[in-house]
Amino acid sequence: MSKSLDIDEELEKGRKFGNQTFTKGDENNLLVITRGHPFERDPFFEMIDSLGFQWSHIEHPAAQNFFEADNIKKYNAILFYDMPGLNFESNPNEESFFVNPSEYFKKNFIDRLNDGIGCVFLHHSLAGWPLWDEYSEIVGGKFLYKPGKVRGVESPDSGYRHFVDYKVMPVGDHPITRGLEEFEIEDELYLAHVFEDSINPILKSNYSFKKDNFYSASNALAGNLNSNENWNHDDGSNLVGWTKNYKKSAITYLQFGDGVKSYKNENVRNLVRRSISWVIKETDDLKK
Repeated sequence: MSKSLDIDEELEKGRKFGNQTFTKGDENNLLVITRGHPFERDPFFEMIDSLGFQWSHIEHPAAQNFFEADNIKKYNAILFYDMPGLNFESNPNEESFFVNPSEYFKKNFIDRLNDGIGCVFLHHSLAGWPLWDEYSEIVGGKFLYKPGKVRGVESPDSGYRHFVDYKVMPVGDHPITRGLEEFEIEDELYLAHVFEDSINPILKSNYSFKKDNFYSASNALAGNLNSNENWNHDDGSNLVGWTKNYKKSAITYLQFGDGVKSYKNENVRNLVRRSISWVIKETDDLKK
């Protein structure tokens, strides 16, 4: 008979936490959710491995059936690097382009937030579930691929700009950014809705969030990439990171994460790591 696996012994031999197919006791277990937007898989998961948490990965649509209490209770935090609710295989002008989440999923999601689960949202997750208004309130903002309503007000489609070189600066005093100095990064930025009245800002960019510096998401859907022709949008917020609480759950959003340069940026890794640690601790406090 083969010898049973000794988890502590295996970890001492140098196996990385992220390479395990099991969760170890009450460690800070992380659930990573993806799909809906293309990304560089190997470099992304190498970043996740570097964070020091034990993690599991699930994709949509399977993720939507995973939010039952018995499944989520195994995890202390969820990292959202997904963009559900949009069907890019459909014609953008047809109703099938937008997908509503099921009532089953919505109820389970809100129930888990009521139970308390730390949530970190990255980059394109800001555009997830465009037809579910409460989702944007959970995240703290909303990116629109097509014109639509935001908090009941008709709004133009949002803007994007790839490969922007900009500086990131802490805002205020927060455990996630404490001791962090401003740093430079190349990443994608969004001209989107940020609900500044219901978030706690922790990071800002020195980039100018004006329509002339961005391209229309609707134009891109129509095949006109990097175009702001016939597109108008109000000036936007320069916040690229914030926290908030929703129900009994702590939330962090970080706009970083468009590609390999972002994944490999040590400041980004540190901010993601700190964000996960903070939402776990803050959620524990909210549940007391």
